[in-house]
Amino acid sequence: MLPIFIYFLQSKSSMVWQDIVIALANVLFSVSITYQAYRGFREKKGFIALPTSSTTAVGLYVLAYAFFTLNLYLSTMVATFSATVWLILALQRIVYKKA
Repeated sequence: MLPIFIYFLQSKSSMVWQDIVIALANVLFSVSITYQAYRGFREKKGFIALPTSSTTAVGLYVLAYAFFTLNLYLSTMVATFSATVWLILALQRIVYKKA
């Protein structure tokens, strides 16, 4: 993730500062929830409730699309990654059942 961020900073594209701020905030959220997905795989448990994880995943995919339409490509990639982690949490809840 960091090499992609560095590439975007060095590119000569017209990246707006909002893209960087949104992406950095989403990276922080993604890091915190990625450990939860790793823990779910390790312990074979679904810790997050299905309505929470599925709704969050759908909402983040919608946000990623909105970022894309605004040409905020870095934010698009980070939001898509975060949405995918939440989707993994939803699938863990379905496959592993309850915690």
